[in-house]
Amino acid sequence: MTAHGQSFWSIRNAVRTRFREWDGQHFGERETMYRLLYGSRIAFEQAMLVSGIYPDIADSPNAPQHKVPSATVHGVTIQSGDLLLSRGTAPTSAFIARGNDYPGNFSHVALVHVSAQKKVSIIEAHIEIGVAVTDVEGYLRDKKFRILVLRLRDDLPEIKNNPGLPHDAATLALRRAMQGHTAYDFEMDYHNSDALFCSEVASAAYAQMGVRLWTALSHISNPVVVRWMRDFGVRYFVTEAPSDLEYDLKLAPVHEWRSKSGLLFDSVDNAVVDAMIDSGNAGESLPYNRWMLPVARALKLYSVLLNKWGKAGPVPEGMSATAALRNRAFRAKHLAVRDAVLEKAKAFKASHNYFPPYWRLVDMAKQQLEAGAFKQ
Repeated sequence: MTAHGQSFWSIRNAVRTRFREWDGQHFGERETMYRLLYGSRIAFEQAMLVSGIYPDIADSPNAPQHKVPSATVHGVTIQSGDLLLSRGTAPTSAFIARGNDYPGNFSHVALVHVSAQKKVSIIEAHIEIGVAVTDVEGYLRDKKFRILVLRLRDDLPEIKNNPGLPHDAATLALRRAMQGHTAYDFEMDYHNSDALFCSEVASAAYAQMGVRLWTALSHISNPVVVRWMRDFGVRYFVTEAPSDLEYDLKLAPVHEWRSKSGLLFDSVDNAVVDAMIDSGNAGESLPYNRWMLPVARALKLYSVLLNKWGKAGPVPEGMSATAALRNRAFRAKHLAVRDAVLEKAKAFKASHNYFPPYWRLVDMAKQQLEAGAFKQ
């Protein structure tokens, strides 16, 4: 492991050990832990972006080891019951990661099942098709900026009582996914597991085994974010946000994959979303092209027919035609601003000889939004 990797994990693991007995009830402790864990991540990653040096983080030292089936994936030992926390490349992925009261860098959760024959299955919920099972290649085919492997701590009472608990939880999730269709939960209601959003795939399976993930629930209280999430179909704003799983002390980090391009786009996408939220109006819904509504409704009807045959349509199951148009408009605006910010960042680097820090990226995005140089 590089010196960078040692420093990264030593700081984060020291913080986790210090707060291990935190029960999720004390705001001050949560605030401090978040600032230390998220702050150290941002500090390391900003240093890499500015310096242009991108060492591999590699494995976290002293990762938990369970008595469950395992397999090697891209040189890393993955165990049944592991959680994959990732960041997608879509603008809405950045919105999910940043919209939480504790903004982070992750937007999706998946659960790993490894069979006795070392077959790796990834169980996850997609907005297009609901809960699905794929292999490693299928999981990686859906492009991601970063992936963090998390594993239940091996000193938890539940693990001591049942060493095979992570595998049992993953088996429950896999069995449910294989038995029939489970729709995507756009409302983000973690109380109701009839439909599941990505976080629920993991939390519902572990809850059946007596392990409550998300020790501290996620809160979404920014009025702009609440308004826009309502536009997308969200109804519950105390829930289980993917980015908060990084700070769940029942879990321990195992490995993190990321790339130079992933870090760059992750940072710019975050800056654009932060600027859009800061520039938003709490009383206004996301705009959309009303002239396209008849077309969107026709596509929704076509999607419903495809869903009945187990196929994904152009409008995701559970999403209204209006929400789909708003999603499209949000994406177009974000990408237009992002492309402009990337050009500004390149010009900044050419004149200053280093990549602009995050606050400058946010300023660049705000300037672009104020200029209105994008198509609605």
